[in-house]
Amino acid sequence: MSGSGTGVEMGAQAARSRAVAVLRVRGRALALALLPAAAAVILLAGGSTAHFVGPGWDAARLVLVPVAVLALVAAAGVALLVARARPAMSPTVPVPEDAAPDLYRMVRDLADRLGVPAPSAIALTPDCDSWLEDRTHRAHGLPPAEEHDDIAGAGRYPAQRSGAAPVLVIGSPFLWWMRVGELRAVLAPVVAGTGPSAHPDIAAARRFVRGLDAAVAVTSAPHRGPVFRGSLAGVAWVARALLRGCRVHAAEMERGVAAAAAERAQAVDYGLRIVAQEQVGLAYAGWGRLLTRVALPAWRMGRWPCHLSAGVVAALTELSRRDRLAEGFASRLGERPACDLLEEPGAVDEAVSLLAARLFHGGPAETGPDWSPVHWSDYPEEVVDRKWRTDAARLHRVLDALGVRLATGGGSPGHDGPTLSRVLDHLTVPRPAPPGPAGPPDRPPAPPERVRDDTDETDDTDDDLSGTTDRSAALAARLSAELAREETAATAARAAASASAAPTGTAAVTPAGTGPSDSASSWDDRALPLFPLQPPRTARELLSDHITAMVCCAAMDTAGAAPGLDWLDGPVLLVGGARGADLSDHVLSLIEDGDPTPLRDWLARQGIRPEKPVRLV
Repeated sequence: MSGSGTGVEMGAQAARSRAVAVLRVRGRALALALLPAAAAVILLAGGSTAHFVGPGWDAARLVLVPVAVLALVAAAGVALLVARARPAMSPTVPVPEDAAPDLYRMVRDLADRLGVPAPSAIALTPDCDSWLEDRTHRAHGLPPAEEHDDIAGAGRYPAQRSGAAPVLVIGSPFLWWMRVGELRAVLAPVVAGTGPSAHPDIAAARRFVRGLDAAVAVTSAPHRGPVFRGSLAGVAWVARALLRGCRVHAAEMERGVAAAAAERAQAVDYGLRIVAQEQVGLAYAGWGRLLTRVALPAWRMGRWPCHLSAGVVAALTELSRRDRLAEGFASRLGERPACDLLEEPGAVDEAVSLLAARLFHGGPAETGPDWSPVHWSDYPEEVVDRKWRTDAARLHRVLDALGVRLATGGGSPGHDGPTLSRVLDHLTVPRPAPPGPAGPPDRPPAPPERVRDDTDETDDTDDDLSGTTDRSAALAARLSAELAREETAATAARAAASASAAPTGTAAVTPAGTGPSDSASSWDDRALPLFPLQPPRTARELLSDHITAMVCCAAMDTAGAAPGLDWLDGPVLLVGGARGADLSDHVLSLIEDGDPTPLRDWLARQGIRPEKPVRLV
């Protein structure tokens, strides 16, 4: 304990010394701004007392007084902008105490054990991380701690103002995957950070740095316009210079705070923290895969899964079955989950899921005809089936635009609807007939047609399609253009709907019972998504996805296959109740070589009729 106490003291002392260094930068800047005014006052006082008289002193007063006034005006402008600029605030779902009394009680008890002030409030973020966030700026509104003095006043700092304690932000996947003891162990070093944060010098240094950062953001915001940014160019230069001057000290201050908090938390659930850290990594892997493989296809279809956090448990349980490294993790599920600390876990999960859709995909703040929630039980029919049929319909629209005829493929008369045979026939490259008896022996067939890459190497589109046939490249390019037009129209429609529904900013993301949402002015939602999950799909990927979708539609309509959901891989095709084989290699053979044989063989083995028309949306 003595070693731990020494470590805590050393970390806190390092943080305080660095905070003083940051404040020293602020003091020097203030002194520099006041220096011309001080000199002007001396000259004016000397002139009035007949000490500094003569032409030279008069000229000095004429020059220095305007300079002093300009310096004071500039300093006042910088100070006003830094003081009034709104610091960045993370988008979160607030959780008031009446919505999670057990969670607040656990955090309060943890703060008591650590001997630090309890956080002023708790909020959830749709990410695998936890941190403390200062929201005492007046632009953030009244802190919830003003209504819960007993929470913020816990610990060894009873004289501290309740509103000064930071907000504890918890990653929502932790609540659903971790057990109560594991969550407490993970939060221990985070909550311990409220102790160093309560020091006046550290708090003042953080406010100064956040104000500078907010001022720079205000002066460089693109939506402000060039006139506004130009008028504040001087203020932006000063703010950036001050940030450069205190950047190193601020970083070292935060390292000191983190070191002190980690040392203080060593005495709380140390053994359990090792196990809990393993769950952090596992939760991060499962959460990321759930977003990219499962949620993203639904978001692209205008649907948002309303229980993402609960899906993490299903995904990680599935991972435990597949990966021997995760064996034993599923046995923890018999213990009490941390989400039981919430009064209404489903409502909170729904709010976090909607916020995740906004941050990672840029969806609207409220549900609507083109942006509606979907439950996991309805995901195969309402997302997977619709996604495949929408892609298949787009593929046939592009084929119509290219003038590709409808192929019956030897089917019954009148089968002139959209068929898989039409796609296969169009992308097939004819092979030369084998040589006759008089021809040269064993002559290899001519290579298939390929796109000639005679453009600049920086052309990503041509580089991506350089290994495909001419027909595949043309079809992929038209698909990319068609999808880009659809996404542009959808984005414009969502923006218009958001503007009409919430002209001042973001709408509420918190359901009834979980407290008010973050203020519309607390974070800028004009550049959504803030954290895009994946780069745009390439033309080759789009063509492969659309062909695969057409194959799945044919399998469902002619062979009794069904859409399914895999928690780790997303949409899957179920043939005979089992997951179908991966089609990527067969589809690539068609796209790159113009050879449909591998895909046709697979279709024949599964009893799929490519010449039969399929149902599209």
